[in-house]
Amino acid sequence: MSALKHITILGGGLLGGSIALAQSNKHTFRVWSRRDAATHEALNLGLDATSDLAAAVACANLLILSVPVGAMAPLLANAIAAGLPENCLITDVGSVKHLPHQTLRPIVSAAGYDFIGSHPMAGGEKGGIAQARADLFLNAACLLTNDENVAAEKCQALEEFWQSLGCRTSWCSSADHDALVARISHFPHLLACVGATVALKDPKLSVFGGGGLRDTTRVASGNPAMWAEILLENRECLLENLHESLDEMKTVMQLRESGDFPAMQCWLSRAKSRRDVLSPEKR
Repeated sequence: MSALKHITILGGGLLGGSIALAQSNKHTFRVWSRRDAATHEALNLGLDATSDLAAAVACANLLILSVPVGAMAPLLANAIAAGLPENCLITDVGSVKHLPHQTLRPIVSAAGYDFIGSHPMAGGEKGGIAQARADLFLNAACLLTNDENVAAEKCQALEEFWQSLGCRTSWCSSADHDALVARISHFPHLLACVGATVALKDPKLSVFGGGGLRDTTRVASGNPAMWAEILLENRECLLENLHESLDEMKTVMQLRESGDFPAMQCWLSRAKSRRDVLSPEKR
């Protein structure tokens, strides 16, 4: 498959806007937004943007669905009806993968297209295209899923596209993807929300909060509607993590009760050693 030169992004937002802002001499980007206000925001950033779906998809080699997972199937059907080129490869940037493969499969197979899932592990607690930035994907992990066994040359072309934006790419099944992100992304988000709920039960205490409280609860400021959808879409994979966290809390309760300093120190040391393997945060 030839290089993916003409990229159409359906849905601006933080991820879609950041893809379009990425400096690249290999690709041209066009952003579609349903709302005129969002289109104007994209235009103000210097992007090629439109609210006309037919104009957006007319020359696309790669179509990126950058909308909530539940909105992907009807939007893709509309894009195909609007004249999506027959050879266009389709991907997404959703936080779960089993559901997109499941809901998009009948649409792409009936119309003769190919779909490969993408999940660039980048973002922030503040969404919207106004937060987009060109370096968002530098050194970010990007998980790719090919449950439909799309041809190797198309997989390579999509992988090279994400690498051109600065991503580190890996392949897995949609089931393995959802189990992985439940553990390293969705479950930590839940913990941040629990931390914010408990620590700030009295909002007046916030004036005493320091860096530790801000760091451990930062992602709880994410969009509640978006995260409710993500957490419920991946609720089966989250269940194992929730049970494990309850076991850990029971351990802490027992250590508190016993007053066993060496055991408490050992528990904290184990947590520290696991936290210390994280790659440094990019600046």
